[in-house]
Amino acid sequence: MTKEKIADAFEAIARLLELKGENPFKIRAYTQAARALETLAEPLDTLIAEERLTAIEGIGKATGEKITELHTTSRLPYLDNLREEFPPDILTLFDIQGLGAKKIKILWDSLKVHSITSLERACKEGKVATLPGFGEKTAANILKGIDHMRAHAGEFRFGDIASLAESLLDDLRGHPAANQSAIAGSYRRKKEVVHDLDFIVSSSQPADVMDFFSTHPLVVNILAKGATKSSVILKNGIQCDLRVVAGKEFPFALNYFTGSKEHNVRIRSRALARGWSLNEYRFSPADGRELREPIPEILEENDIYHALGLDPVPPELREDRGEIDAAEKHSLPALIEWSNLRGIFHNHTTASDGRASLDDMVAAAKELGLEYLGIADHSKASFQANGLDEKRLAEQTARIAELNADDKEFRIFTGVECDILKDGTLDFPDEVLASLDYVVASVHSSFTMPQAEMTKRIIRAMENPNVTMLGHPTGRLLLTRDAYQLDIPAILDAAAATGTIIELNANPRRLDLDWRWWPLAKEKGVKCAINPDAHSTEGLQDVIFGVGIARKGWLTKDDVVNTQSLARITHTLQEKRARK
Repeated sequence: MTKEKIADAFEAIARLLELKGENPFKIRAYTQAARALETLAEPLDTLIAEERLTAIEGIGKATGEKITELHTTSRLPYLDNLREEFPPDILTLFDIQGLGAKKIKILWDSLKVHSITSLERACKEGKVATLPGFGEKTAANILKGIDHMRAHAGEFRFGDIASLAESLLDDLRGHPAANQSAIAGSYRRKKEVVHDLDFIVSSSQPADVMDFFSTHPLVVNILAKGATKSSVILKNGIQCDLRVVAGKEFPFALNYFTGSKEHNVRIRSRALARGWSLNEYRFSPADGRELREPIPEILEENDIYHALGLDPVPPELREDRGEIDAAEKHSLPALIEWSNLRGIFHNHTTASDGRASLDDMVAAAKELGLEYLGIADHSKASFQANGLDEKRLAEQTARIAELNADDKEFRIFTGVECDILKDGTLDFPDEVLASLDYVVASVHSSFTMPQAEMTKRIIRAMENPNVTMLGHPTGRLLLTRDAYQLDIPAILDAAAATGTIIELNANPRRLDLDWRWWPLAKEKGVKCAINPDAHSTEGLQDVIFGVGIARKGWLTKDDVVNTQSLARITHTLQEKRARK
């Protein structure tokens, strides 16, 4: 069994133990072990064979034995026995926003609620509202959560499927019968949520490619298998379609199946104006149309745009949001690249709720080739995240100063992710915040405030000269929690007026601020910081998802502050305070 599946099993154990009301330290042992598995730097096989598993932080003797048992036998009687104590569907209740183990335990103990269906029925019959600690508002919110979950059924976060998608693509590229291979669709356009995956392969031996694809280890179900198209379900539940085309058809198929539909309509209309028909296979003379220009030879996708009098449009921009006009006027921006980033901010350590030490986070940042790293552990109001008080923050700042003194080639910036309290004040006094290199201000509570109040709350925080960046501005969790009510244009106006940097939180569960707002932010002169909100060394790499969203938002390297050199970013972080 893979480490990912073992981590999932440990999460299930922790939840079932919570439902039983077990010792919280026992529960925490399984959640810590699950986190440790997710961030392993070495192969699990090696650690088990060399009996070094318990040397990993977060894995003890008991959890280590269970990991070994699951890895070698794919079974764990301990988990099986726990599952038998509850109905099989009860763990699905954890997928509903706002429902944790305590509430689910009450629902089970009091009403024998064990599934989404039985929970919905109990809410509508008024039974949930009568339970202690619930009430009518909670019951109504549960029903909203159920509706939200159903509305997003069949959707997948980009970041959750990226590894699987790229693995399958690599295998297709390595097949001897595949000449060209690519992923198209919304995945190629870097949409934050995708419904399925579209693979395009050019080959003169389509049957061989289809056989390889349909029998791939990642495939769990074949929906259809044809001569040039197959549809399957992958292990994570997403549908995946493969189309095999001739080499000369590949540029057209890649372009067509990348989309978006609206973008395709625009470029097809340009083709018709020239007397051409454009489809997923070729340019051809349009029926009944005068051929105004000869059809050019198309060798690659960019040739399609050149033939239509356009500069090539990056896939991320193909959403019919002005990219065609810009391509015609030769005014498409030079979009930011991953290699442009020189440092990252908003990173957590074990001082709060991170899973890696300060030293480990620094070492990982250096391995990525970065020049600087900002540490922003939680402030004390985020008690659930082990937020730092003034004393612990000062101790961390002193440790960072020591590390900076020992290494002149790399800079660690002192910071904090400071809670924006309900009235817009901050979780630390100004004299504490002023002692730091930068401050990320974020909302972590009271999400349901009316729009005007929430907007006023955040703007008040941004007006503090010590607030450098606004973290995850809308608080959304993709497919889980909607953004809170917020007047985003007003927030962007305030950011421009105060000189506050707006974060593009690259955590694949957030990707916040949404890409649709970045053109307006750019127009107002608001700067962006692409931050991973990393809670582990692996989490630092989430910035790649943020770069994809920044590109969708038409951002260049000049729009993103953490593309700046160490000398320049040091000055940038102090610009707002200098306005006082």
